[in-house]
Amino acid sequence: MPSISQKGRSMPESPIRKLVPFAEHALKKGIKVIHLNIGQPDIKTPKIAMDAVRDHDLEILAYGRSEGSETYREKISQYYHKHQLQIRAEDIIVSTGGSEALSFAIGSITDTDDEIIVPEPFYANYNGFATAAGAIVVPVVSQIDNNFALPPIEEFEKLISPKTKAILICNPGNPTGYLYSKEEIKKLADIVKKHDIFLISDEVYREFTYDGKEHRSILQEPGMDEYGIIVDSVSKRYSMCGARIGYLVSKNKEVVKASLKFAQARLSPPTFAQMAAEAALDTPNSYFNAVNREYESRRNILLDELHKIDGIKWGRPQGAFYCIVELPIADADDFARWLLQDYNLNGETVMVAPAAGFYATEGLGKNQIRIAYVLEKESLKRAVHILNEALKEYKKLF
Repeated sequence: MPSISQKGRSMPESPIRKLVPFAEHALKKGIKVIHLNIGQPDIKTPKIAMDAVRDHDLEILAYGRSEGSETYREKISQYYHKHQLQIRAEDIIVSTGGSEALSFAIGSITDTDDEIIVPEPFYANYNGFATAAGAIVVPVVSQIDNNFALPPIEEFEKLISPKTKAILICNPGNPTGYLYSKEEIKKLADIVKKHDIFLISDEVYREFTYDGKEHRSILQEPGMDEYGIIVDSVSKRYSMCGARIGYLVSKNKEVVKASLKFAQARLSPPTFAQMAAEAALDTPNSYFNAVNREYESRRNILLDELHKIDGIKWGRPQGAFYCIVELPIADADDFARWLLQDYNLNGETVMVAPAAGFYATEGLGKNQIRIAYVLEKESLKRAVHILNEALKEYKKLF
């Protein structure tokens, strides 16, 4: 019998999506599942984006340019100019989601067994992208006790080897909601310049920051033109997850040239989704102001409700819409399955994302979950109440 590749065996499964069959089974039993597990916003997509697709006059849905349409890249450039980033259209490669942009970045800068240092916990698919490229994720641990702040720069220094090609961060962070300070970004910029490696920054949540804090991009740091690679996406910014449009941004011409070859290999990004994404760039600031206020309010409600649960610990999100919560149990995977298979409160249960899949270090995060606070407020309150009652029952049983 033919066998699959070692790469296929090593490819990690999604800690978020692996529980879907259990949720589907719960639904078949008539149990309502409240989803705390996935970052699918319930905010409406801007009407201007939907209208762009609805009102098109195309007669042939043809291939587009591999790097994305010129008009779209020009408008992305203008978007960055508003954020004090001097990005040109030729610095941008449009991708099928931010995921593909990250894959292009890793493929362009690593060879087999090259290493990328990533503060953990991190977006789980970073492991998958690295595995697909034959690269190795080298984790540096950030701690819940100091809110997942940047680990000491000395910890990065210890891990840098001749195989190290990049440091990869998510800012604001998924799954932690941590927002790196200007000082932390400067430290990262200094270390990559010192060691002549890249700094990749996943900035898809850059619009969502709270408590009066501001996002600091890596390309705002002086001297980062040759070292910086930004990954961005429309998915969360405009509540357009299904559009699957993202982009890679770099002022390093060799990175863009290599990424374009990867883009050519998959032909072109989707045309209708680019039309929607281009139109979305005309969304007024009032939309973002309202969405930001809503997420900050939901964050506050989540933390207020978590205060009511005994024996737990959490990081305080400063951006994005995720929160890591440490539970007084041994195995969050088992607890998440039990919630869907065996527990309900008045016909309802909750689906959470076990956090071990957001770590590369074996054994870390086993008693943690990630909560996505993308639900309207009453559903969020009810979900945390169910979680509280479920924990009481689970601890009695196990």
